[in-house]
Amino acid sequence: MIRNIVTLGGWTLVSRGAGLVRELMMAAYLGAGPVADAFNVAFALPNMFRRFFAEGAFNQAFVPLYSKKLEAGEDAEDFAQNAFSGLTAFLLIFTLLGTLAMPLLVWAMASGFVGDGRFDMAVDFGRITFVYIGFISLFALLSGILNAHGHFAEAGAVPVLMNVVFIIAMMLAHHFGWDMGLTLAWTTPLTGIAQLAWTLYAARRIGFIPRLRLPRLTPDFKRLMVTMGPALLVGGVVQINLLVSRQVASGTEGAISWLVYADRLYQLPLGVVAIAVGTVLLPELSRRLQAGDSAGGREAFNRGTEFALLLTLPAAVALVVIALPITEVLYQRGAFGPEDTAATALALAIYGLGLPAFVLQKALQPLYYAREDTRSPFRYAVWSMVLNAALAFGLMPWIGFSAAAWATTLSAWVMVAQLWWGARRLGEETRFDARFRSRFWRIALASALMGAALWGGWSLLQPMLEARAYRVLALALLIALGMATYALAAFGLKAVRLSDLKALRRQR
Repeated sequence: MIRNIVTLGGWTLVSRGAGLVRELMMAAYLGAGPVADAFNVAFALPNMFRRFFAEGAFNQAFVPLYSKKLEAGEDAEDFAQNAFSGLTAFLLIFTLLGTLAMPLLVWAMASGFVGDGRFDMAVDFGRITFVYIGFISLFALLSGILNAHGHFAEAGAVPVLMNVVFIIAMMLAHHFGWDMGLTLAWTTPLTGIAQLAWTLYAARRIGFIPRLRLPRLTPDFKRLMVTMGPALLVGGVVQINLLVSRQVASGTEGAISWLVYADRLYQLPLGVVAIAVGTVLLPELSRRLQAGDSAGGREAFNRGTEFALLLTLPAAVALVVIALPITEVLYQRGAFGPEDTAATALALAIYGLGLPAFVLQKALQPLYYAREDTRSPFRYAVWSMVLNAALAFGLMPWIGFSAAAWATTLSAWVMVAQLWWGARRLGEETRFDARFRSRFWRIALASALMGAALWGGWSLLQPMLEARAYRVLALALLIALGMATYALAAFGLKAVRLSDLKALRRQR
């Protein structure tokens, strides 16, 4: 399991690294101006619905059922073929309706755009980008099938394609003088085609060749739809939270872009570790529950959560302590000025406080979904949604656009508290074992020591950080100091054991 997490996380790291290069180029070419705001809203729309339908509700219902069929030796392929056909039919209709209703969708996402040029621009971009949802949603379903078969590298490597295509497109647009906003919009569906094509090839290699047909309302398909219902509502709640954030930010020009640029940075540890852990844990727990292996399920949950916190707690501390130098060195160039840097750094630090919560959500949710319990997470998500909206709109008059980031972080911690408390009734495999409890406080203390070292190092390296010629080197030295301090503290406090790393090396 840890080997699969490392494999998927490694590919995600490469993808997020390429994504960071993409964002740096966008920041340099567009800054945080109206074109950037319009494109970020247009790009967010298909991705929002993709997380809602495909990676959210559909896969959370599909993967446990498909994994259990594989474990039991039942006809898993016919079930997958029917699910693929059903999702394709739905996406064709939804894409058409979404394209026609684009002005309404943009208004729902960013009503603050109404009355200026950003609204029409976002509508035009959105009509081009929305078809992306069809390609990327089918990619998500095929990725679920590959993951259930233990093939994590194939699906994990695909998002690299998207970022590489974007980078090439921006280089060409800059060279030939194309409109950068339109270039990014037209590139979006092309990246979807590339990702789906690669995943179709990977699925063929394991023997799954999708064949479109009329979906059949079989008992298994009905069960999938019933299980999806609450998961759809959970996804809807999450997307409402995103809508609230963008609505709060849309009243300030540049605020949506500030939040997006900050989001990209904290998505690095979130995607590399948390999403990888959640993706691997779901089929793993589903198989163990089908086999009646409670001890193995508890071991998988504890080791996955422990591994996630080992890497994300120090990342969270770093994002809070050195948010300003990270943002300044990475983004501040071209059209991205000091005001944009300060605002983005503030959002990044707030998101960093919520990073452990997002990680724990990804570890705790599979405990429910593996049991086909999608109703409990929905109830918890509703309470978090209410809190998110109250905080975002309530704090906005007092602290401005950062209210959206604070609302996201605080509601995430409330969601974790509910998931943890509710999991206590699900069985022995949901309990934290003695090893996890002993390691957790050591990881936390090592992270705190690293934070102190980063704070001191930032003060010492300040002259280099202010010199344009040396600031990249200064940030590299600061990050190296943090990594070395954390490693020494973790090993010194025995938060990590050499035997664990040797065992991991043998597995790889």
